Amino acid sequence: MKFKLLSDADIKALDALKKHHGGADRINQTIESMRHFDTRKKILAEKGYADMIQNAEQLVKKFPQVTDFEQKNNIKYNSDFGVATSQVSGFQGAKVTHHCMKRIAESADTDQPVYVPAEMIAVVALTDNYIYHGDLLAKLTMTENIMQVSKFCNANLVGIPHPEARFAELEKITGKKFPTVSLGDGLAQLVIINQGTAFGNFGGIEVSNDNHLFYLDGVTRAALATGGNMFLNPSWSTIVAACCYARDIPNLRFKISMLLSTQNLMQFRMLLNIMSEYLRDDGTSPIWEINIGNAVTPENFILCSRELDAGGIKDVSLAAHIRINPDLGAAGFDWTKNAHQVLASGTNLTYKYESDGNRRELDTMAAYFLPENERDENAEKIGDVIFYKCKRASADGRDMMKMGVKNVFGAASC
Repeated sequence: MKFKLLSDADIKALDALKKHHGGADRINQTIESMRHFDTRKKILAEKGYADMIQNAEQLVKKFPQVTDFEQKNNIKYNSDFGVATSQVSGFQGAKVTHHCMKRIAESADTDQPVYVPAEMIAVVALTDNYIYHGDLLAKLTMTENIMQVSKFCNANLVGIPHPEARFAELEKITGKKFPTVSLGDGLAQLVIINQGTAFGNFGGIEVSNDNHLFYLDGVTRAALATGGNMFLNPSWSTIVAACCYARDIPNLRFKISMLLSTQNLMQFRMLLNIMSEYLRDDGTSPIWEINIGNAVTPENFILCSRELDAGGIKDVSLAAHIRINPDLGAAGFDWTKNAHQVLASGTNLTYKYESDGNRRELDTMAAYFLPENERDENAEKIGDVIFYKCKRASADGRDMMKMGVKNVFGAASC
């Protein structure tokens, strides 16, 4: 006997939510149109971000170039090695990102130039203020359009306050009930019971009952308003729901969090089974990237990659943490040598930095969950933290290039 991952009632609710947002074609087309640089600049000018964006366009012209290093060191790449793609987490809003850009531009005249990572991640709550008042859009414009990263992943923490009317609306649309507690001033939030970590279940993602619908509603609203097309997904039930929901929305993609705990091949195969259940017609999945758990050996990382290839699911990258902030795992965690082993086997790898390996102020998971006003007040400190992560990624990338490993950075550094 084989059990379906989603019941007919589950699928009916997902379809109703998608229809509420205009249907698959409209969602896909709107996301695409909202990714255009001119469209974003026009909207941001109306929201008071014109000067920041204009300054960012000037800063990027000063960024160090990877080609300078390649030419100076006569770098030759070994085609038998895997390709290394750089990724840095912690781009917590527009002010933080803009400050990091200043630091990257300043590094051009140093002996440790800093390159734009190919991929970036932010763990910022998708509040209405963040989505609709320009902060998220300004950050995406600087990262995707100006620094030209290939992927930017946002998070949706469903445990944050939302307008009470939104819960009532979703209940009417989907026919499901969402237990909430009133916070006053027209706000409410989901009742969070299973506090799995110090920050709740990853900062408030508790996907019990039908909370996956609330997760997907927040993702869709953010995508439609900003063109953001990739979201962090650390829950088994939201992965199933997202794969079904976005099967016919090519511009909506997801990254599997390390916190999902794909720590071995059995768990990895569980994930592949979910993905294969809802493949798109072109053989791709709404899952665009999988962060393999910190405990995985390089040998098992290589086996995960081989099983992914053998399964025939297209265009999925595998990522590994290289350094992690001190409250995310083992002290002194360093996966660098393991990454070299993976790449030497001919396996592609996205190398990710939650930290640069030093215990800097605000280089913690707690910094991801600061209230918006505190995040703005600490924008320079947090911007420095991600600058040092980018610096570590750049230095490690240069070491790999000297070994003959092709590295991918953001286009503004190439």
